[in-house]
Amino acid sequence: MIVRLLSVLLLAQILPGQTRICIVDHPPINEQSAIVKSRTYADVYWVSNDSDTEPYLFPLNSVGKIIIPDWMQSRYSEQSDDIYPGVHISGAILYDWESIAVLNDTLIVADVGNNGNARRDLGIYLIPEPNPHNTPRTRPLAWYPVCYEDQDKFPPDEWEYDCEAIFTFEGQIYFLTKNRADKHIMKPAPSTKLYRMDTRHTTQVNVLKFISRKESLGGWVTDADIAPDGSAMVLLAQNPLACTIWYFPRPAQGDDFLSESPKIFNLLKANQAEGICFKDSEKLIVTNEEREWFEVSLSKFSQQ
Repeated sequence: MIVRLLSVLLLAQILPGQTRICIVDHPPINEQSAIVKSRTYADVYWVSNDSDTEPYLFPLNSVGKIIIPDWMQSRYSEQSDDIYPGVHISGAILYDWESIAVLNDTLIVADVGNNGNARRDLGIYLIPEPNPHNTPRTRPLAWYPVCYEDQDKFPPDEWEYDCEAIFTFEGQIYFLTKNRADKHIMKPAPSTKLYRMDTRHTTQVNVLKFISRKESLGGWVTDADIAPDGSAMVLLAQNPLACTIWYFPRPAQGDDFLSESPKIFNLLKANQAEGICFKDSEKLIVTNEEREWFEVSLSKFSQQ
């Protein structure tokens, strides 16, 4: 009995400031690669798989339960064999969706996973955010192809053009790269590069503007998010043994978040952490490929 009680306590409160709040049990969500909180609909979080046969986004509430349109509840009831597939993004292609951001009432889905650093079809979808209580399918408003201004070989000599993290700030879209120290064994490099998307062309490639580089993050970057009031940016840095959250305050001038002095939080037993978003001004939510959600208190971060 004592052993069982200790196990429950360890699962519920893994580290001071880090609480496992749920395990997502909706079957179609098999590899959570991104999460973002809606700013339009209350208690709605959007997640995605990073690759699949069909392009779906999944609306979940704050305890990881799927949100099904009200008029479809009977069809997908617990007594039914049918499983709600999520919100279908008609006309989109799911090649390697690695991050989701919000820009007012629009979702930005980033198809920018680039494990081999050789893709020339990277880009983002802009999707008017559907009401998950009423809408089972929607379509993108636009597709914006992108490339990096400093990449001229496919693949390059240095593999620093994969990306699993985007965020928005003052109406602009930003990208953080996932770098590799050894391309042959996919060894993580503890660094990232920050880019900004200055144009929005649909019929030509948008060249991402390099802003800055950050070393010594402890691992490669697997997601990022901006505070609802724009006061900070957070990113996940993952290595095979651990995961660290980095909190960068808003710069006094400009948009180079990586130039600021960060606060950090070391996650314990987060496994393959792939998603992060602000729950509110005091808490973050971190997700992993093992279907877990963790809540992390910003009050527990320490100054680097």
